[in-house]
Amino acid sequence: MGKDRLPSKPNIFLLLLFILPGNTFPTTEPQYMVLLPFLIHTDSSEKVCVQLTHLNESVTLSATLEYQGENRSLIDDVVSEKDVFTCIPFSLQKSNSTSVAFLTVIVKGVTLRFRSRKSVLVKNSESLVFVQTDKPTYKPGQTVLFRIVSLDKDFYPLNEKFPLVYVQDPQRNRVYQWQGVELETGLTQLSFPLTSDPIQGSYKIVVQKSFSYHVEHSFSVKEYVLPKYEVLVKLPKMITIKEKELPVSVCGLYTYGKPVPGLVNVQVCRKFSHSTSNCYGKEAEAVCEEFTRQADAHGCVSGVVRTEIFQLQRRGYEMSIEVQGKITEDGTGTEMTGTGSCGITPIMSKISFDLLDSQYRPGIPLFGRVKLVDGTDAPIANETITVSVDGDKYKGNYTTDEQGQSWFSIDTTTFTQASLEIRADHKPELNCYDNNWITPSYEHAMRRISRFYSPSKSFLKIEPKPETLSCGSPTEIHVHYIFTPEAIGEQKKIVIYYLVMAKGGIVLADTYDLTVNPGDGYGTFQLTFPIEASVAPLARMLVYTTSPSGEVIASSADFQVEHCLPNKVRLSFVPKEGLPASNTRLQLHTSSRSLCALRAVDKSVLLMKPEDELSPSSVYDLLPLKEIRGYSFKDYYLEEDNVNPCVSLDNMLLNGFVYVPISPDGEGDAYDIFKELGLKVFTSSKIHKPEICQHYPGHMMERSYTVTAMNLLEDLDYEITEHINADSPVETVRKYFPETWIWDIVSVNSDGNADLDVTIPDTITEWKANAFCTSADSGFGLSPTVSLRAFQPFFVELTLPYSVVRGESFTLKATVFNYLAACIRVSVSLAESTHFVTTPVEKQEESYCICMNERKTVTWAVTPRSLGQVEFSVGTEALQNQQPCGNAIVETPEKGRKDTVIRQLLVEPEGTEVETTYNSVLCASENSVSEPISLVLPETVVDGSVRACFSVLGDIMGTAMQNLHQLLQMPFGCGEQNMVLFAPNIYVLDYLNKTGQLSEEVKSKAIGYLVSGYQRQLKYKHWDGSYSTFGPRYGQAGNTWLTAFVLKSFAQARPHIFIDEKHIQDALVWLTQKQKENGCFRSSGTLLNNAMKGGVNDEVTLTAYITVALLEIPLPVTVCVCTPI
Repeated sequence: MGKDRLPSKPNIFLLLLFILPGNTFPTTEPQYMVLLPFLIHTDSSEKVCVQLTHLNESVTLSATLEYQGENRSLIDDVVSEKDVFTCIPFSLQKSNSTSVAFLTVIVKGVTLRFRSRKSVLVKNSESLVFVQTDKPTYKPGQTVLFRIVSLDKDFYPLNEKFPLVYVQDPQRNRVYQWQGVELETGLTQLSFPLTSDPIQGSYKIVVQKSFSYHVEHSFSVKEYVLPKYEVLVKLPKMITIKEKELPVSVCGLYTYGKPVPGLVNVQVCRKFSHSTSNCYGKEAEAVCEEFTRQADAHGCVSGVVRTEIFQLQRRGYEMSIEVQGKITEDGTGTEMTGTGSCGITPIMSKISFDLLDSQYRPGIPLFGRVKLVDGTDAPIANETITVSVDGDKYKGNYTTDEQGQSWFSIDTTTFTQASLEIRADHKPELNCYDNNWITPSYEHAMRRISRFYSPSKSFLKIEPKPETLSCGSPTEIHVHYIFTPEAIGEQKKIVIYYLVMAKGGIVLADTYDLTVNPGDGYGTFQLTFPIEASVAPLARMLVYTTSPSGEVIASSADFQVEHCLPNKVRLSFVPKEGLPASNTRLQLHTSSRSLCALRAVDKSVLLMKPEDELSPSSVYDLLPLKEIRGYSFKDYYLEEDNVNPCVSLDNMLLNGFVYVPISPDGEGDAYDIFKELGLKVFTSSKIHKPEICQHYPGHMMERSYTVTAMNLLEDLDYEITEHINADSPVETVRKYFPETWIWDIVSVNSDGNADLDVTIPDTITEWKANAFCTSADSGFGLSPTVSLRAFQPFFVELTLPYSVVRGESFTLKATVFNYLAACIRVSVSLAESTHFVTTPVEKQEESYCICMNERKTVTWAVTPRSLGQVEFSVGTEALQNQQPCGNAIVETPEKGRKDTVIRQLLVEPEGTEVETTYNSVLCASENSVSEPISLVLPETVVDGSVRACFSVLGDIMGTAMQNLHQLLQMPFGCGEQNMVLFAPNIYVLDYLNKTGQLSEEVKSKAIGYLVSGYQRQLKYKHWDGSYSTFGPRYGQAGNTWLTAFVLKSFAQARPHIFIDEKHIQDALVWLTQKQKENGCFRSSGTLLNNAMKGGVNDEVTLTAYITVALLEIPLPVTVCVCTPI
């Protein structure tokens, strides 16, 4: 040491021995410790852990929770043993809101008395609710199937009751609603139909959990044709600025796994950062390279693009390259596009600390691992990395392995600094900069860690584990220790206490007896605990012991755990491949007494719009709390003050030298460990480091940079067989093409098994199936997604649009595929129909030759004659014909020789349907009576669309009364037509119900029509609450007559279907605003159907019409029309 001053980094432990003298043989003092999570959840099993050591008399231990104005006893027991460690479960009832509670712990004996009172936070447990739809996208007229699931934080089912569940359209209208939805075994299944002409866009299913909290799930409604194949673009995720070439691959695969033949166009572009000119088109937006080739036998086009054109090292461009691949299918001309992106980085290499202790304990090795990767995140092997501590305090060279990683361990015996700077270097940085050029960089890693405080220089250290722990087996944890005589004296047996926490609560706790030799108190020991769903996704471990003098020696560590679920579910198809319309078996295995929900959908549906697939990760993402750190949660901060008195330290003079003490401020202590874990500590032991009353100038006082476990976490990087069955039919007729195949709920038997015999639909595709199961005993489980391939080696497919207009010609394409191992000669025919007229586009031949892995497309020009769903039936047959295919011999398959596909196409009218009714009353007599009726057709009538019918009734009301249910009609058309058809359904329902003639079949039909008409009418609603014939899209003003009619009809429909009250109130407010001072209502907008207003058009009649509508609603007595009428 130098004279008159202390070196900048003196030995803190020597100085503290001067200030806080110790004893080689510490006195044994009775101690207690109670550990409780800072955040307690209601309706959930919580644990409070109690440790009593070195007792020399019987004591009474009590722990009382002051909660919601009541005192709840958690512990009240007499302890006579010398040493006790136990964890006691408890639970609290649900409260109105999150609130602060106080726990008072008292240890009382003849001579002992300890008391501590601290605050904790009590919060209601939140259920995990999610919605699953059978698919992400729907066509108009389809039925939306969905499930609601509720789980607790441990993934066990909750039988909740939701006050409200509703469906909201893109204009935020409620179109369907359920009240008081109850779950069984945590699950319910609901559905609702879409109208044939709904508002297209994004819909929401909303589950209202409480007044202020709800859960949403979105799905889309649009007109679409399912894609038959997908386009995959493959390229590196990242390249460096020094790369000379960029490999690109574009592939097309049918949903049943076969390659797509066709022309592939590949466009590779790098965009400019700022395009300042609009005069030069796309050339001013990006630099591009483009090529077009025919796909190879694997359906792919691969190439290597030279990067010079993209000037990777120049500024002024975006730091990415975009690739677009477009495949035009041979024969049909169908185009599909796929995209990919590749980042550009100037980083040539970078180092990160995969794992590094957040604090160091002198005498225990400092563990860490570095990882070296290039700019593309690919590991760099066999490279030297230099790890240094505080510049030259320590330097060591380490070589990376095949994963680019290297473990290091640094001896800390001689380290005394309050903080250390750990640095890892690979190559020196290039000190270059240019405005126009990008400089390659070699990044280093640096971390500052603090010293851990211990007055006896005794430590525990849990060795980190970099890998994610797998569920189903125990894990072994290595713990390093160093115990000095100042801490343990002559003890040979030391009790180690350990806890494992997850999701903010204590999951398990136990002890370990460690035997040490006096004077040799250092080494390692192993602890084990099971890895299961209860400790996922993050297991937080606490290991500690208490010395006879009262010092708490502790360590903690976090371990990433696999996202596993308590209920194990297995799903499989047997066999995994089959012919369309053949039988297969879906086998399910899970825990007994489970309720399981199954789903299987066409892969094409998922290609069109990939969904957020239900997975263990998505379920874990529902957790409102995965961990607690510290004593704060949202707006609650329950920090604690250190009640220990501060220590006043002065400079010391010894042998003429002045020694300046180093403050432990900034060091970690046992209290920091407990706090970081979110544990409240009630103890008589020493968990706080000394707090210095007076601080010295900065150059004499070292402060460490607090590095929490959060920093540590932030650095963690984490042939199809082809066959035909022997019993395959000679002819297959395929007409069942669902998008959702299986949507069912099943119960398993006592062995946990369920087998479903199912028939494969007629679609040639791959079916994606999964299942989840719930059980009160075993919890929630989810199967991996499994596939079934529906395939036959010889088949025909049709290419059709979503819809066509009657009378307009379109091209129907039929493509015959041959995946047999030989050439075949086939005939292709389109069945004739009175619903359409066909003309071959090309000269049709009697037969076509198709060899292995080839196809033939035949086209017809088709003009539909009929409206609605029109069937098209195309058949292809492998002929028993000896005529060769070139030099190849033709073979005829014994089975599956003929394939027929029947598809439906929506044919829409080319105009608007108008119906006119003429009535007359004739007085019957002995002589015949006639009455001429003039049918005047409009000039714009659509040819062929005119039809007429007549009926003669002897009883004016007889037939109507006897067949009243036949008056029910599906509403359709514009805002006026829809309401004219909507209202009679209400009247029919009311009449049949009141006369006792309403059957369940008629009721279901009528309600379906009302639901459809209600959804449709909302398309014609304006933002101000009014309605018009064609809605707000065409700039029409809201019409008074129509709005009043809608108001009355919606109000009258309320007893039968859900009608959002907001629509009634909006219309009422709008009508009220149209009232004039004299009480009359002002006419607004245009009404095309004069019959709706009785052929009159004056304000008096309008006022009477609206008055009648208001009277028929009826309005509550609290509502009034202020101006007299």
